[in-house]
Amino acid sequence: MALIERISKPLVVILDNASIHTAKKLKPHWDLLEEKGMRFYFLPPYSPELNRIELLWHKMKYEWLPFKTFTPDELEQAIDEIGHGFGSQYTLTFC
Repeated sequence: MALIERISKPLVVILDNASIHTAKKLKPHWDLLEEKGMRFYFLPPYSPELNRIELLWHKMKYEWLPFKTFTPDELEQAIDEIGHGFGSQYTLTFC
């Protein structure tokens, strides 16, 4: 017996937006699977503007860190300094 024939309750498949998941040639197969009770949910595209850590890193990179070339140790030290001053010297507002 095929797997699709054994589905007795709703089955949700969560997919990213990879090209293999959105290929038009798969659409007829998906329609059949949906008829059998399978549901597909696509994750939204990546949105860095909604990710707070991305906003923090952007602020650090473009406003708080000096524009210069860092060695790995220097970069780590500069990030540590920002971390220690975060909330007083360095603030971030989510609006």
